[in-house]
Amino acid sequence: GCRSQMEAHQHSPDSSSEECTVLEAPPGKNACPQHAGKVADLYCSACECALCEDCGSEHEEHPKVALDQALEQHRSRLLPQVSDALYLVKEILQQLTGQRASIEEDIQSSFEDLHKQLDVRKSVLLMELEVTYGLKQKVLQAQVDGLVREQGDIMVTCAQSEEALAGEACVTSLQAERELQEQLGLLAGLGLSREPQENDQLDLVMETDGLRKSIHNLGSIVTTSAVASQSEAMGAGLEQCIVGHPASVTIVTRDKSGGACKSGNAILSAEVFTPDGSIVDGEIVDHKNGTYEFVYIVPKEGEFSLALRLYDQHIKGSPFKLTVTAYATPSTGSSEGTKRRGKSPGQKKKGSKRASSALGTPRRKTQNPIEDDLIFRIGTKGRNKGEFTNLQGVATSSSGRILIADSNNQCVQIFSNDGEFKSRFGVRGRSPGQLQRPTGVAVHPSGDIIIADYDNKWVSIFSCEGKFKAKLGSGRLMGPKGVSVDQNGHVIVVDNKSCTVFIFQLTGKLITKFGSRGNGDKQFAGPHFAAVNKNNEIIITDFHNHSVKVFSLDGELVLKFGSNGEGNGQFNAPTGVAVDVNGNIIVADWGNSRIQVFDGNGSFLSYINTSADPLYGPQGLALTSDGHVVVADSGNHCFKVYRYLQ
Repeated sequence: GCRSQMEAHQHSPDSSSEECTVLEAPPGKNACPQHAGKVADLYCSACECALCEDCGSEHEEHPKVALDQALEQHRSRLLPQVSDALYLVKEILQQLTGQRASIEEDIQSSFEDLHKQLDVRKSVLLMELEVTYGLKQKVLQAQVDGLVREQGDIMVTCAQSEEALAGEACVTSLQAERELQEQLGLLAGLGLSREPQENDQLDLVMETDGLRKSIHNLGSIVTTSAVASQSEAMGAGLEQCIVGHPASVTIVTRDKSGGACKSGNAILSAEVFTPDGSIVDGEIVDHKNGTYEFVYIVPKEGEFSLALRLYDQHIKGSPFKLTVTAYATPSTGSSEGTKRRGKSPGQKKKGSKRASSALGTPRRKTQNPIEDDLIFRIGTKGRNKGEFTNLQGVATSSSGRILIADSNNQCVQIFSNDGEFKSRFGVRGRSPGQLQRPTGVAVHPSGDIIIADYDNKWVSIFSCEGKFKAKLGSGRLMGPKGVSVDQNGHVIVVDNKSCTVFIFQLTGKLITKFGSRGNGDKQFAGPHFAAVNKNNEIIITDFHNHSVKVFSLDGELVLKFGSNGEGNGQFNAPTGVAVDVNGNIIVADWGNSRIQVFDGNGSFLSYINTSADPLYGPQGLALTSDGHVVVADSGNHCFKVYRYLQ
């Protein structure tokens, strides 16, 4: 309200005339502008001006307080606002400075790498030159040596024949002459090798133009002048959306004076959440012209909020209120149970809801619906130890630990296999060693903890004590979601935004990458998590293509299974994935809120029974060292551990 008061102050004509009079008032302390010699010690809240006792009649009906009290109220209202703003702007400035330092480091190391690569290439070319020259030189030198010898032989033979001819004719000389003739004939016969046996070509082809052009345009510093307070959203997806159907919101970014930004790459985040916390992941498409589109699907009906943040600040009007309705006009309304389970009507089959339980398995009369495979659950919504806000990735270690990527609390929390809290680490921020949105977590055989940071667009490596060691993928990754480690100790990163799988050495060197956006065999649509089987093959959950894909290390598709729906073996956006000792594949089915088990060939085997305490938008999933399944139940802000018979 303080802004509107100030504006009112500026625009009301009498207040401005009062201000002018104040300037001319005698220098006495708190002199009343209206009545000479009187002290103004009251404040009229309605007119927002100082009064003396004589002014009282004009302001009889108005609420009045002592002037010093009014001042105190103003101060106590304005100071915290200014302090908060100051804190925020200082924090942004600090982040900016940190970012500069880290980019400077990245530029240095990238160019050092390029120098190294150029030096290596130079050495290789010089070596190639030596080897090629050596081979040709050998042939020609051998030929030169042969011809020199031949030349000598001919000289000797000619001298001998001259001698013979000069001597007296006798049988011996006749004999000698015949021999010399033969020898000359023989030497003439050898004349075959007098044609050159090699050539003198050695050329260098250096296609430097393309490279020069690439170097000329190599790297760019990306930013925008967009600010959240001026940026706005529009579109049907702001107010309502239909269960299971994509809804779309357009975001227009603007600078501090309200001018439209014309370029992309702004850091936007979008979340749809229920009163009890965050749930829906959607996809933000950058149109590269200052506008962005957020497309999301909500798995159940109800009242939701949509938060759109630009550089971590809410844009105009955010969070928005969202009403999610079932597309069929509800006759009696769906049962509370179905609602809570977040079941999404994948197909418009009549009665498909009634026919299936939370698991999509027929509910037999004999089965007691209260018993399920749950051993325990840990966590509630919050920011303290053992509490979560939008937990995502899950990893386990051979030493009996469970690691949780707590994405909106910017930390990783570590528990024992029994669910006992052990430790947590992570500081929010955009500098190396800080976390902005940790979504994936994995444990390296060395004990190091590997964390995919979606918003910082890199993967961080920490020691098992939580001490930062290095980052990798910076400058290559657009939005890493899941991480895993293969049998060679290489780091597999699922880039959800660029729909690509990257494989790095722990040093940060890129070994290979594969995948692009689409629905082909080697394509993905918002892939989420990865697991590695005993054949060292990579299993990827392809979220918007509703399938699971298995690849060899060089990116060849080995197997693909799953389609959109609620039936056995069907998915509504798969997320977490793990492999057991027998090669069976366990998949979290996010939109259907269930966990399915498949054999190594992708044939459906069973469900993990989660019906008593239903899941709500499960994400990361892993197998503990003692053979249980642990899953991040994101919508319920907890993780759950289930019995699992391998």
